[in-house]
Amino acid sequence: MIQIFQGSLALGTNALLDAMHSDRKRIFVDLLKWDVPVVEGRYEVDQFDDERAVYLVATDAHGGHRGSIRLLPSDGPHILGSVFPRLCEGDVPRSRHVFEISRGCLSPRLRAAERLQVRNALTTAAVEYALLYDIESFTCIADSGWLSQILSLGWDCWPLGLPQKIGRALTGALKIDIDADTLRKLREAGTYVPAQLMFGAQAEGVAA
Repeated sequence: MIQIFQGSLALGTNALLDAMHSDRKRIFVDLLKWDVPVVEGRYEVDQFDDERAVYLVATDAHGGHRGSIRLLPSDGPHILGSVFPRLCEGDVPRSRHVFEISRGCLSPRLRAAERLQVRNALTTAAVEYALLYDIESFTCIADSGWLSQILSLGWDCWPLGLPQKIGRALTGALKIDIDADTLRKLREAGTYVPAQLMFGAQAEGVAA
């Protein structure tokens, strides 16, 4: 199942989102050594985890966190536009029809085969969400290891500039175009994984 949360929720009010932020801390801070904020010594939460954020969260049979991504509208603050615009050779894509994918996190408890399945399920869910909400493109930032995976998923994907060294990794920005044919392309690439989409709790005043 893929649960969809719109808007930020205070830590301690939703066990699944708490688990997501905890796994983000284990992956991005403990493993990858990113210099990003940590709350209460347990949760990775940055300035973009706000009321505009949309979270797609893959869950196990017991409602535990298996993996997640964050979507941010590009017509407001987001990582590519606010922190790393230099990764784009031209202007940063900004539109209410363009969202940024960030904080892709797979649970460290997953086995290798499960990681692939959850990655593909989240990819499929992101495309289905885009088709529901008139999102025409995604942007994302990824290091060299993830860049090759993202490019091979089957969707129409374009580099926004040459990769650059950020920290210890060669990192680039991508634009992913979404249309009515994208799901078929995922099926042909073998990366389509159907999953039930369910809207979870949402922050007060944020429309679904």
